[in-house]
Amino acid sequence: MSVLSEPSPASGSPLPGPTPPSAAVARSRPAPSGPVSGRSDFFGGMAWIGLGIVILLASIAMDRLEAQGVHPYTVPGLMPGILGIAMIFLGLLLALRGLRRGVGRHPSAGGTAPEGRRQILRALVLCIGFAAGLVGHGLPFWLAATVFIAVAIPVLQTPARRSAGRRLTLRDVALPVLIGAGAGGLISVVFQTVFLVRLP
Repeated sequence: MSVLSEPSPASGSPLPGPTPPSAAVARSRPAPSGPVSGRSDFFGGMAWIGLGIVILLASIAMDRLEAQGVHPYTVPGLMPGILGIAMIFLGLLLALRGLRRGVGRHPSAGGTAPEGRRQILRALVLCIGFAAGLVGHGLPFWLAATVFIAVAIPVLQTPARRSAGRRLTLRDVALPVLIGAGAGGLISVVFQTVFLVRLP
């Protein structure tokens, strides 16, 4: 006897039978959220490019303090200039992604625009909490950076876990802690030994 229901010769309607496993899996998956608009990616990327250019030009205009014999790696404006270049590059990638997705395409009713705004709000709360609540309040910088990264990664991955129907696992917590410890230590070493910048 076949597991799948076969059509009845008399009525042409399927006979009752067990649900195929593929159909059950298809029903358990979340419905697609519709096409993603490239409009926000494109204009967001252009905004980051503009901000990066402003920061880069301002860093170039800063005094190099050659008369004081300042080391080239510690001149004012070096790190802002590097960050400005990074912002320009990443903004360009974001704008190109927006072009590929279609700048004129609007998201459907089930699109991801509300979730995108919530994700931006999460990032703002995390960054403000890091700057105002962790840095300069007794914790060494490497530990503050470790805590920030260990919390930020699971929080910002929340939408992806929800869409996949996954719960927070031990790996989701342990891996960001390891990444945060490595990044916090590396940032501290690079800034204090290479750029000779005293971190809070």
